[in-house]
Amino acid sequence: MAKVEVVMPQMGESVMEGTVIEWSKQLGDAVEVDETLLEIATDKVDTEVPSPEAGVLVEILVQADETVAVGQPIAVIDTDPNAVPVDSAGGSGATDAGSEGADAGVSESGGE
Repeated sequence: MAKVEVVMPQMGESVMEGTVIEWSKQLGDAVEVDETLLEIATDKVDTEVPSPEAGVLVEILVQADETVAVGQPIAVIDTDPNAVPVDSAGGSGATDAGSEGADAGVSESGGE
């Protein structure tokens, strides 16, 4: 299991920062190498940022409309296929509720 930081890329010699326009991927999404993660804008160009590794997008460090310096981390990809996104709100309860709902559905369909 390895975590890979995605950093704001250098888009030209004089470009020192970029603004996140929109994320193409969301937390928990599987990503492939070179698959588009997000779109950024600089004073010179708008472009897509590809994933440097295959894995799961586990952290988004910069939100849409935020401007960050070149080289600053903007996301984290976990190369472990079973990775779980970091949830700052602590969403472990949602998983438990989902399991109970699935069990209830099985019991209901089993009783004819």
